[in-house]
Amino acid sequence: MSVHTHSEHDPNCIFCKIVAKQIPSKVVYEDDHVYAFHDINPWAPVHFLLIPKAHIPSMAHVGAEHAALMGHMMALVPRLALQEGCTPYPQGGYRLMANTGVDGGQEVHHLHFHVLGGSRPWLKG
Repeated sequence: MSVHTHSEHDPNCIFCKIVAKQIPSKVVYEDDHVYAFHDINPWAPVHFLLIPKAHIPSMAHVGAEHAALMGHMMALVPRLALQEGCTPYPQGGYRLMANTGVDGGQEVHHLHFHVLGGSRPWLKG
C-alpha cells in the first residue's frame, strides 16, 4: 500500500503522539498504516477511533493518492466493530462518523473516524 500524505508526523498533534506511544491509549487494532483506540470520552457503549498513522489533517485533505489507505480503513470497520462488542447487522450495527473542519465539529485536526455502537445516545436530543 502506498501512503502519500502532507507530512508523516506532526509533533504538535495529539493523535500523532498517541501513534508514537508518547501518550497512552487503549489499543483496539494496529498495523503498519492505521491505529485504532478507545475514545477517552465515549458517547456509547462501543466508541473507538480509527486513524491513519500518517498525519492527514482531515477528510478535506484526502485525495486519490489515499484511496488504498481509505479502503483499508473502511474494510477494517465491520470487523473491529464486532470485535469491540457491536451487535451484528441488521438489528445491531454502529455509526461511522468523520467530523471535518470547524463547521463539521472537528476538534483534533488529524483524520479520524469515530465508530459508535450499542445504545444510541444521539436519539436523546
